[in-house]
Amino acid sequence: MSAKNASNEVDSKHKSTEEVIADYNGYDYKKIFWEDADRQYEDAADRMAIRRLLPQHMNKFVDIAGGYGRLADEYLSRADEAVLFDYSKTELEQAKEKYGNKIKTKAGDIYDLPFAENSFDGLMMVRATHHFDHMQQVSDQLYRILKPGGIAVIEIANKKTLPKMFRYWFKKSDVNPFDQNPSSLKDLNQGKFYNYHPKYMEKVFQKSGFKIKKVLSVSNFRSNKLKKVFGNKNLIKLEKGAQKLLAPVRFAPSIYYQLEKPE
Repeated sequence: MSAKNASNEVDSKHKSTEEVIADYNGYDYKKIFWEDADRQYEDAADRMAIRRLLPQHMNKFVDIAGGYGRLADEYLSRADEAVLFDYSKTELEQAKEKYGNKIKTKAGDIYDLPFAENSFDGLMMVRATHHFDHMQQVSDQLYRILKPGGIAVIEIANKKTLPKMFRYWFKKSDVNPFDQNPSSLKDLNQGKFYNYHPKYMEKVFQKSGFKIKKVLSVSNFRSNKLKKVFGNKNLIKLEKGAQKLLAPVRFAPSIYYQLEKPE
């Protein structure tokens, strides 16, 4: 996608509600999805991966689709300046209430990011790709705003997981997890929810110009049954070793990529 003049401000209002992949304005994502649900393991798994992949020091950093800043304490100490970007002003307001002047916030459109070319030497995007149906455009935008030599940490919602394989093999689902094309399901709000095959996404990243530096397999034991049997603490211990060990097979619900924009 060709970038528009970076000095132009992005109009965060889409032409029609059908163009909005996921509008969290007015929805308390923080409370409903994280605080009221048993997601201690998933949160810990995300943090473990981020600590392994983000640079220790960054001058200017942006958290893309970062919501209410759930993971902000993982990067604030590493960045001289941090920006939290999201479509939802509701979530950005929650972040400001918690972090105040420690973090800057910006609302806008993922497909036309309101930042100049080469603005950041570090960025991350976690738990967001399942909302986007034009990942090449998203990847191109992330590449555009990253400085040469900069590092991007991006998580993808994986299409090729073991549970999805078993559902396909036993005729419980017609979604073929081995097909590299993106798949989409309906979420609870009747919107589309996208899953991506790792090989598909790796081609997307490389087409944008990124160099793939590291890969981690994350949330390897994401299962309510496993949580009941083993407990979150034990699963988190198992996760620590599994993220690197299982990375080559790309079977986890979340695949994390450390990408570099070549100098």
